[in-house]
Amino acid sequence: MPEETQVFQDMFRELNQYEKRGVYMAMDGKPASPTQIVKAHMVKEESGYMRDYVLNERGDLKALYFYMIK
Repeated sequence: MPEETQVFQDMFRELNQYEKRGVYMAMDGKPASPTQIVKAHMVKEESGYMRDYVLNERGDLKALYFYMIK
C-alpha cells in the first residue's frame, strides 16, 4: 500500500472517531464530514490545510476546523 494512501486512511479513521464523539468539523467555515475533509486533502494541489482545535471548558475537543493555506 503506498505511503500516501495509508496517511489518508489514518486521517479518515482519526476524523471518524472525532465525529463519533460529537466533535463538530468544518472546512473553510462550512460543516464537513470526515470523507469530505479527506477528499479535499487528497485533491489539494499546491496548498495544504491548517487544523484549528477548539476545546471546551474542561479541555475536551469540541470542534475541529480546517483552513486552506494558500
